Formats: sequence, C-alpha cells, structure tokens
Amino acid sequence: MTNPLKYLATFKFWKELFIMTFGMLMAAAAVNYFMIPSKLVLGSITGLSIVISNIAASFGVTLKVSLVITVINAILLLLAWLLIGKEFGAKTVYTALILGPLIEFWQKVLPYEKLIEPGQTSVMGDIWFDLLAFVLIVSMSQTILFHINASTGGLDILAKIVNKYLHFDIGTSVTVAGAIICCTAFAINPFRLVVIGLIGTWVNGLAIDYFTAGMNRRKRVCIISDNHEAIREYIVDTLHRGCSMYEMAGGYKGEKKIEIQALLTKDEFAGLMEFLKKSNIHSFITAGNVSEVYGLWNDKKKKHGHNE
Repeated sequence: MTNPLKYLATFKFWKELFIMTFGMLMAAAAVNYFMIPSKLVLGSITGLSIVISNIAASFGVTLKVSLVITVINAILLLLAWLLIGKEFGAKTVYTALILGPLIEFWQKVLPYEKLIEPGQTSVMGDIWFDLLAFVLIVSMSQTILFHINASTGGLDILAKIVNKYLHFDIGTSVTVAGAIICCTAFAINPFRLVVIGLIGTWVNGLAIDYFTAGMNRRKRVCIISDNHEAIREYIVDTLHRGCSMYEMAGGYKGEKKIEIQALLTKDEFAGLMEFLKKSNIHSFITAGNVSEVYGLWNDKKKKHGHNE
C-alpha cells in the first residue's frame, strides 16, 4: 500500500470496512446480550473488562464495561505498535477501538434489560444457552474478520506479543492467556461460573477453527486427460492460477499420461468443471479439500494484475 490516499478510494477498502464493521456489530451484540447480563467471563479482554467493572462497582466506582474495553484495547494496540511493528495493520486498530462504542450502540437501541423476563437473570434464562449463543455469534464474527486478515484485537494482540518474544505457539498463547483471564472471574463469580467460562473459552477456540477451516477451504484437483494442454491454458490464462504437470503411467495398460494438479477455490473449481463440460473434454478427476494454504498461492492473482 504505497499510496494510502489512493487506497482509500478503492472498492476493496470500502468493502472490507463494511465487513469489519458488520463483524464487530455481531461481536458487540453477543457481548451486550449474552455475556454482560449473565456475567460470563471467557478468555477475552471483554471478560477481563467485566471483572474490572464489577470490582470497581464494589468500591462504589462506576465503570462501564464498554469504556474499560476501549481503554484496555488502546493500551494493547500501543504495545503492539511498539513491540510488533506497523505490519500489525490498521485493521486491528479499527476493529478493536469500535467494539466498546458498538456495545453502547446496542444498549441504546435495545437495552438487554428489556429482553430479560421476570424471574430470569439473563436473556436466555439459562447460563448454558447464554454461553452457546455467545460462543456461536462471536466465533462467526471472528471468522469473518480473520478471513479478511483482521481481528477483534484484545487477546489476539496479547497472544501475538507472547508468541514473538516467548516463542510460544500462537494457539498455546491464546489458550493460556484465555485461561488466566477466566480465572480472574473468581473475584466476582462463584466456582461454577468460572468453570463454565473455561469451557466456553475452549469451545470458542474449537468453533473458530471449524468456521475458519470452512471459509479457507480450497480444492486440490488432480486431472488426467489427453487434452491436458487446453486444461492447463484454462487454469493459467482464465483462472490465473498455477499448476503442476507430471508424467505418469496407467497401471492397467501402462499408457503414458500427463496429470495436472492445481489448488483452486470452490468457485474456480466449479468454473473448471463447467469448462470441461462445455468443451466436451474427457478426463479423470479427483478433488480433495485443503483447509490451509501457505506461500505463494495467495499472491497468484496479484501477479496477474487482479489486486485492487
């Protein structure tokens, strides 16, 4: 991004700004309607903020959860800028700083108190339902943000700092930090609720892995055909993807064939199948799912002038 002003005028910028705002609206709704009323403390900065807010209230000091979230995130973002560097990105700055105000937005639009029925202590009326609703909504929100290389900030920032300087695995960093934050809930919650928070932290991690794997899934396609050159041209010139070609021999007749292998998105794979059908190209195809891709694959579009 050599020219920030030029980047602000691109469709990609406004599209990702909308996605980040929408994702954070989801996260803020989950916090406001399920986490705060039930006093759930999961492994997150929001959970720590709830603990601090309640401790302050016991001393007669009123601290809104949204304010505490904003302050903690601001401190973590400053540390990230100093300890990790500019590469961390403005996306996390934006998402982290709007979480608190968006919680206030939901509280003004529809206060959670209006949704709690008489005799209940939370919106769902059951701590496990509150936990499930919160985890599912927040996990989807986090997955949407991760898909565009953004995050909700907070614990993610802390985990990256720990990962860089203590060389812990990033997953281990998140788990340990989350468990520590959950344990701070002993100051305001009984043992049962703390255990529920720990379970929720674990389930949240599993849900994020599941949703992320689904969104990042690619197809590893293997094609054997006499018209391999036409297929190669379609993959390279139309889909703008690379491919590998191998000479192989059939086990039944021993005939020499060319096998093409390529990694494609689901839409690209559908386009390839449509091309083979319309072109009446006879081929033998196998395809499997790949959930993680590293290296040059994600830069292929940019090399052909398709970056925005």
